[in-house]
Amino acid sequence: MNKGAGAPNKDSSRSRSSTWRLARIISWIGHPLVFVSSSVAIIVFFRLANRVGVSVLIALILAVVLPTLFLLIRGVRSGRWSDADVSVQSERVHFYPRAILLSAGGVVALLFLHAPTSIVRGALVTLALLIIAAVINRYLKISLHTMFAFYCAVILFGIGWVVGTVALLLAILVFWSRLHLRRHALADVVLGMIVGSVGAIVAAWWP
Repeated sequence: MNKGAGAPNKDSSRSRSSTWRLARIISWIGHPLVFVSSSVAIIVFFRLANRVGVSVLIALILAVVLPTLFLLIRGVRSGRWSDADVSVQSERVHFYPRAILLSAGGVVALLFLHAPTSIVRGALVTLALLIIAAVINRYLKISLHTMFAFYCAVILFGIGWVVGTVALLLAILVFWSRLHLRRHALADVVLGMIVGSVGAIVAAWWP
C-alpha cells in the first residue's frame, strides 16, 4: 500500500525535475549574450553586404561579446556574482556600470567602422536599455533575459514573419523559464517584456 502511494509522488518529482531542466536550457539559450549575438548574426546575414557584415560582427564580438563573457566568468569565479545571470539585485549595482561601458565601446567601434545607420541605432538603443535597467534596478530586478529576448524578437520581425515568430515564441518561453526558475517575480519579467518591446520599436520600426 505504501509502495503504491509513493509512486505518484515519485512520478511527480520526476516531472518537476524534467520541467526544471527544460527551463534551465531555455534560460541559457535565452541568455542576453546568446540571444542578442544570434539576432545580430541573423540581421547581418540578411541585411548587410558580406564585407560590411563580417566587419560589424567582428567588431561586436571583440568589443562587447567576449569582454562581457569574460566579465561574467571572472565575476562568478571570484564570487562577485552569484551566477552568470547576476541574479542577485544588489550585485547588479556593480554589474551595470561595466556592462554599460562595454556597450558604449561597441557603439564607438561601430561608428569607427562607419557601420550602417540601422546597426548603430540598434546599438545605441541597446545601450539605452542597459541604462534604463540600471535605473530601474533601484526599485526592482528587471529581467534582462526577458527584456533582450523581446527586444530581439520584435526587431527580427523586420527580417521576416517566420524568423520573427520563432524568436517571439522563444521569447515567451524565456519569460516562462525565468518565472519557473524563480529568478524573477512576475513584475520583473512583465516590465522586461514591455521595455524590450518598446526599445525594439524605437530601434527598428520608428520612422
